[in-house]
Amino acid sequence: MALLLRFLLLCGIVGFTRSLSITTPEQMIEKAKGETAYLPCKFTLSPEDQGPLDIEWLISPADNQKVDQVIILYSGDKIYDDYYPDLKGRVHFTSNDLKSGDASINVTNLQLSDIGTYQCKVKKAPGVANKKIQLVVLVKPSGTRCYVDGSEEIGSDFKLKCEPKEGSLPLQYEWQKLSDSQKMPTSWLAEMTLSVISVKNASSEYSGTYSCTVRNRVGSDQCLLRLNVVPPSNKAGLIAGAIIGTLLALVLIGLIIFCCHKKRREEKYEKEVHHDIREDVPPPKSRTSTARSYIGSNHSSLGSMSPSNMEGYSKTQYNQVPSEDFERTPQSPTLPPAKVAAPNLSRMGAIPVMIPAQSKDGSIV
Repeated sequence: MALLLRFLLLCGIVGFTRSLSITTPEQMIEKAKGETAYLPCKFTLSPEDQGPLDIEWLISPADNQKVDQVIILYSGDKIYDDYYPDLKGRVHFTSNDLKSGDASINVTNLQLSDIGTYQCKVKKAPGVANKKIQLVVLVKPSGTRCYVDGSEEIGSDFKLKCEPKEGSLPLQYEWQKLSDSQKMPTSWLAEMTLSVISVKNASSEYSGTYSCTVRNRVGSDQCLLRLNVVPPSNKAGLIAGAIIGTLLALVLIGLIIFCCHKKRREEKYEKEVHHDIREDVPPPKSRTSTARSYIGSNHSSLGSMSPSNMEGYSKTQYNQVPSEDFERTPQSPTLPPAKVAAPNLSRMGAIPVMIPAQSKDGSIV
């Protein structure tokens, strides 16, 4: 009995020396990303606790590789909240008078990196106490999209899908029909709580407006889908039209290429002909000058002929002059040949010849 009393006394003494206590129970708090988390830490003091009051909050990140970090501290009637860069400016004491027994804090604008175990430590010699709170940050479902995967035709198979852009697991789904009889097809009932509904052998009765609601522990989101089951389209006609259109396009492209190629060949030929013209070749003599030289040579020949062969010469030689030279005489009048005096002819070596006169019938006078 004495030993028992001594043991109880010892326990009482221990309890007395550690009279400071935190009344808030350990717990787990779940909050959505972007919200504010309230982490409670209420404590009581005894008259024997006479030392300075120190309050310290620490975080043990979800990554076990990181050591505990002080996030906010109260000591010597001052608050220090710049220990942890990830929470700088987002953690605050909720009470203006911490000596009143409230060391609770608020963590604002929660992020996924804030997930971890938070520990509240209160010291006032000789009393010391601490309590842990687990904080879980979840993401609300958002950006949910509803759509049909497949062809919305009578007799076909397709799927109704409901996909949130983000959201922490686990997620729960709920489909509802909002139009017509607001009664879901019987074959769909087994999939009403899934993200995908498989539709087999669709009929026009399935047409209508549907909603899909996505939920998790911190929020929900919803999307709408309009289903319109129509008769099957004429696929053969569509395929034939596509083939004909493709062929016409190919023919048009071929014609354009052919015309461009032909035009390039013509331009190339013109350039080659232009470069083949030689600059050192003198221009051809005009037909008029040729005819004149021809007549002039015949006139000079007449001076050396005798009267006996004049008739044959006049019939043969003048007939040899090209007719085109006379037919294509220039339109402008030609100047008569300059007359040369007889003395000058003698100096030039000319031989005087007497040409007998002829009558109209051709006889020599």
